[in-house]
Amino acid sequence: MNKKEFIIQDLLSKIYQHHYPDNKLPTQRELAQSYQVSRHTIQEAISKLRDIGVIKVVQGAGIYVRKSAKQNPLIYNSITATPYKHITSKPIYLKRIKATDTDKRTFELGNDEEIWEFQRIRIVNYQIVQIEHSKLPYKLFPDLTLTDIAESVQAYVQRQKYTISHYITSYAPVLINKEQAQLMGCKKGLPAMKIQNRCLLKDGVCFEYSEVTALDYSCTYITPFNKEVHAERRKN
Repeated sequence: MNKKEFIIQDLLSKIYQHHYPDNKLPTQRELAQSYQVSRHTIQEAISKLRDIGVIKVVQGAGIYVRKSAKQNPLIYNSITATPYKHITSKPIYLKRIKATDTDKRTFELGNDEEIWEFQRIRIVNYQIVQIEHSKLPYKLFPDLTLTDIAESVQAYVQRQKYTISHYITSYAPVLINKEQAQLMGCKKGLPAMKIQNRCLLKDGVCFEYSEVTALDYSCTYITPFNKEVHAERRKN
């Protein structure tokens, strides 16, 4: 994930967790200092959030969260529309490793902290349809096992008495590489969907970051028409 996408997802997380009670974001200069990036990177992130209707930029006044920011929920996708009894997961590996700088930013970790990293395949109706590569902070889940990731990560997290709040998800088309083709039993070069998930607890802490490569993926949204956003996009 590049710096701009990280900032977009982090700001979305803070917005959905009511981190800005007055619905006003810090200035671009303050955001640049906070994320330790250039003003240009912040401007790109703000433009993306404005274009998708989450914020509005008022010249001379600041950056504000729109009241309608939460009106575009995901209804279902090709996995969530499938009954759990038809879905199984097979772990490839689970290992405990030192957190990278990106991991530290994602999970708000200190120096020398560790994370769990795992890979698994997901099988629907006896067909391998997804490869998932995920990371979780070790300090939140010190007893995570292969058995847990062979089942439901969400169920495991809830058994640890955490409250899951929401997910921030992005999609990008990709082609299946050689290693993925071997794991999924398909041809290299097949078109697929790369799905990045940032998973948040009620207190705003990220408890999992995952990248899923999916074959034959589809999703359905409900998107209320926002006349104000539509008008502003036509002007820009």
